[in-house]
Amino acid sequence: MIGFWAVRSAVTLGALVSVWAAVSTGSMLVHGHPAYTVILAVTFVVCVVVAVRSWRRRVVVRRRLRPLRVVAFGLGVIVIAAVAWLVPSSADEPALAAMRSDAAVTVTEDATEIVLTPTGTVRATGVFFQPGARVDARAYAAVLRPLAEAGHLVVIPKQPLGIAFLSAAAFGGARSAHASVTQWVVGGHSLGGTVAAIDAGSFAGASTWKVVGLLLYASYPATDMSGLGARVLSVSGSNDGLATPAKIDAAKPSLPADTQYVVIAGGVHAFFGDYGPQAGDGVAGVSHDDARTQIEQASVTFVNGFDG
Repeated sequence: MIGFWAVRSAVTLGALVSVWAAVSTGSMLVHGHPAYTVILAVTFVVCVVVAVRSWRRRVVVRRRLRPLRVVAFGLGVIVIAAVAWLVPSSADEPALAAMRSDAAVTVTEDATEIVLTPTGTVRATGVFFQPGARVDARAYAAVLRPLAEAGHLVVIPKQPLGIAFLSAAAFGGARSAHASVTQWVVGGHSLGGTVAAIDAGSFAGASTWKVVGLLLYASYPATDMSGLGARVLSVSGSNDGLATPAKIDAAKPSLPADTQYVVIAGGVHAFFGDYGPQAGDGVAGVSHDDARTQIEQASVTFVNGFDG
């Protein structure tokens, strides 16, 4: 009897959670990586089918409690919880406006990436930028668009399920797809910066399309990269409640001694993109627009330095 009602409750909840997650995700169902949409759809269909069969059964059938049934039930609960946890933070203005092409920048978007291409002369240095965990890739369009306006090709991958580690191979694909870019600055926000640091370590010594710079937004590497053969810029916020100033300072020995540090006074974690407030973040002491401008200026100055 307990198992009977547990299954009924779980699959009914799973169907409701899938609908809630789809509504909460909104336009990201179309503009995000398709992996999450597929998981939502499969979870909803499976839960509805099992729920209908379960609720139509009026008599409890006695069955032996087999380990496989317990495991299947446990995995189902985990999937439902993951569906709820993986709901992404969607982009808002001015990032959405920055997704429109104009005379200076052409914006292209497909299922796995966003590319900002200068309409004029494209510089030799391109930028590959990993979003933060469960954040809409479009949320970084406004803060990164000035790099494209300055002549740099910018690639923003759409991460499967919004997890940067699941798009660890994306930079290799970007290098091959944009062969006209002879050198790269890799960067990222939060967890995206941690994965970008791995790419920097892997490709800094490459003979072609090598990484010459690492751009960290409210982020730091997970391992010792003090010997990295590339220049590094770390931009952080003094009021960041997640990548706190203490964490940024503690990670300094893991970065090269000549790393440049820019601290946005009053800046918080969510100010490195445009996706709304973030749980656990600090209280801002500066406007989002002012913080974004400072981040843009530091980034453009850093990346421009690689082209002489």
